[in-house]
Amino acid sequence: MKIALIHDYLKNYGGAESVLLALHELYPEAPIYTIFSKVKKDGNDLLSLKFKDAKIIESWFAGIPFSDKLISPLRFLIPLIWRGFGFKEFDIIISSASWAITKGFAQGKTKEICYCHTPPRYLYGYETSKNWKKHFWIRIYTSLVNHFMRLYDFKRAQKVTLFVANSKEVQLRIRKFYRKESVVINPPVDTPGFNNESRTKSDFFLTGGRLELPKNFDLIINACNKLMLNLKVFGKGSREEYLRSIAGPKVEFLGAISDREKFSLLLQCKAFVVAAADEDFGITPVEAMAVGRPVIAYKGGGYLESVIDGKTGTFFDELSEECLIKALKNFDENKYKKEDCQKQADKFSKARFKEKIREVVENA
Repeated sequence: MKIALIHDYLKNYGGAESVLLALHELYPEAPIYTIFSKVKKDGNDLLSLKFKDAKIIESWFAGIPFSDKLISPLRFLIPLIWRGFGFKEFDIIISSASWAITKGFAQGKTKEICYCHTPPRYLYGYETSKNWKKHFWIRIYTSLVNHFMRLYDFKRAQKVTLFVANSKEVQLRIRKFYRKESVVINPPVDTPGFNNESRTKSDFFLTGGRLELPKNFDLIINACNKLMLNLKVFGKGSREEYLRSIAGPKVEFLGAISDREKFSLLLQCKAFVVAAADEDFGITPVEAMAVGRPVIAYKGGGYLESVIDGKTGTFFDELSEECLIKALKNFDENKYKKEDCQKQADKFSKARFKEKIREVVENA
């Protein structure tokens, strides 16, 4: 089979990119088509290191100066961008879709398996990293553009041969917004050699990832400020400057870190804390469990599918400081067994992901 991979864009390395990397490892000869790419063959950043050997084909939009910043306001160009590629030579297309309506490429003998991280959040009322409702004129422009983009998104979804949802939460969204059924294959979690390492106890909580609005890092920071708890925060994002401004003396920002540094921190922390609203799935809590550490998570979204309350972590019911403070106060790390956490994380291993994807592709 001649296979192609299609991904929204390659700007930073996150959960969606870890899925793409696993797909690339499964099908190393398959080219990766994308709107634009920040992968540098001689780069030392995480994205470049992960995809240095990949054949990446960018769209014409990548040639526009500041394409990474213009893609959001110029999202109405997305239909023209994808139309600039031709995929008739391929038997199977595997699209990795979330923000940029990266779907609807099946035609003739070419079939498409769409791995859907989520239907675009900005089109269906979910919180996004940009607060586009802040200014009146942006609200009018965005509402008008998004109306037509929703129609386009639905039309493209009808062309997909098979949807694969990254969680049951996203499966429900696919059914609701596209009226299509899907199979669930959770994202892969890889722990490079840290599963069996011994732990040195520490007194800090850990959080991190993309420092964006829907992740509610401000809630976590404020709760730890009030309790005077040690908190370490890793990652970069548009909210970093604001989060630093509200952080107390016990909060430490680590910036972008390597996989090795991340898993070393996960191994040491008392617990990993997450508070995203409507999380699609959430890979970092599973990474924490994979090295035997419990999770403190908001009771909603994809967290409900990965964390076992009372066994691999604990939930807090509301996205409020009071509720999170109560969970942090009552947290006892000695209650959780390393073996239980790792057993749960094994369900989301990269090996299982690849096995299930290979089976889906062969059946298609």
